[in-house]
Parts: sequence; C-alpha cells; structure tokens
Amino acid sequence: MLTFQKVENNQIKELAGLASAIWHEYWTCLLSHRQIDYMVKNFQSEKAIKNQIENENYNYYFIIENNEKAGYFGISYKNDYLFLSKLYLKKEFRHNGLGTKTFEKIKRIADGKPVRLTVNKQNINSINAYKKWGFKIIDAVVTDIGAGFVMDDYIMEV
Repeated sequence: MLTFQKVENNQIKELAGLASAIWHEYWTCLLSHRQIDYMVKNFQSEKAIKNQIENENYNYYFIIENNEKAGYFGISYKNDYLFLSKLYLKKEFRHNGLGTKTFEKIKRIADGKPVRLTVNKQNINSINAYKKWGFKIIDAVVTDIGAGFVMDDYIMEV
C-alpha cells in the first residue's frame, strides 16, 4: 500500500540520509562523484533541507510503499505554480508505477495550479516520464551552482 508522510523536523536527518543514498546511486551515470557530493552537501544535507523548509517554503514527503520508505519528493509553493524540486525513488522501487502515483499526489497538492520542475537535459529517463505525465518543455536554463559546477536543465510544466 502506497502512502505519503510529510517530513517533520525530527525526520530531516533520516531524509538527508535517504537522499544521499539515492543520489549517489542514481546520478553516477550523469555527474562526477565530486559534483554529486557537492550537490548533496549543498542541496540535500540535513542543514540544506532544514533551511529549505524554514526559509524557502519547501515541504518534503516520504514515499512509503508497504511500510518501507521507497523515496521522497520535495515541493515549494510559488505565486503562480507549485515547484517540484525533487522526486526520487530507490532503485528497487522504480519502473513499477510509484512515480506516476506520486505525481498524482503532487497534482492534488497543487490544487489546479501548474506544476513546474527543472530536469537535467541528459536525464532522458526522467524527461520521458515527465512527458508521459503531460509535462512540456517550456524553457532551458544553465545555472551556476558554485565550485565550478553548472546544471544544464530543461524547465518543464504541466
């Protein structure tokens, strides 16, 4: 059974650990280990997640399948849309419909507002999943994230 649990302050450390494990497994085909470490430290560490929740209008949710934390998603409320910042599943939970069911939950949270995200231009599997869910590419952006790293992303919206 699939459920979603909003991450509370006392669960941020657990979320950061889950994020680190997934990122270090998932991103190795597209990014260097150095860049993954940098991004986890700056965007998905306990300190970074706590800051996002407290200062950037973020909410995080655990994705729970049969009482196991299968992944997580992070959203941020903007004036005209809901920003889907993160949607990650552990390897063993991918390609079985959990992403689609999770996106249905995100659409309910958006309550009629558009949902927008950024996705690495080389992340073909995710781009294809987002297109399947109705997302369209509306723009592209290259973002300097520091330490000599950039993110070369599409902006997608549904």
